[in-house]
Amino acid sequence: MPISENCNIHFTVKIHHPDLVNIYDCKIGSKSTIGPFVEIQKDVLIGSKCKISSHSFICEGVTIEDGVFIGHGVMFINDVYPRAITNEGKLQSEDDWDVIRITVKKGSSIGSNATIMAGVNIGKKSIVGAGAVVVEDVSDFSIVAGVPAKVIGDVRNKK
Repeated sequence: MPISENCNIHFTVKIHHPDLVNIYDCKIGSKSTIGPFVEIQKDVLIGSKCKISSHSFICEGVTIEDGVFIGHGVMFINDVYPRAITNEGKLQSEDDWDVIRITVKKGSSIGSNATIMAGVNIGKKSIVGAGAVVVEDVSDFSIVAGVPAKVIGDVRNKK
């Protein structure tokens, strides 16, 4: 079942292709839209009036506040040093690592194919350019782009 019963999804949320998503143990606020081929994992909070575009991956521990745009193919990473096995050679389980949380503040936009690394906070009404790799916090109203992402502007100076 692509959408688990353990989700708290507001009745006004629009999931364009419910059979083409993987959504479980998360909360999605009112009037948000979810595109096809999106995965939203457990312990994710998505606010109201957000747009999550196709092929995006929102991993455990991500909070997306109200009015946020997530472009196509955006990836969130919640582990700085991922490993498949422990030092003893056993497959890792949830007990072998800690989720590093990410917050995307109200009114921000993240462009297609951006990658947001573990522990990063994306500031209010900021813009992350397409293809950027965000490795450090983004200040409110900043425009960042590149690999690694650097500040290239301020949305308050744009019309």
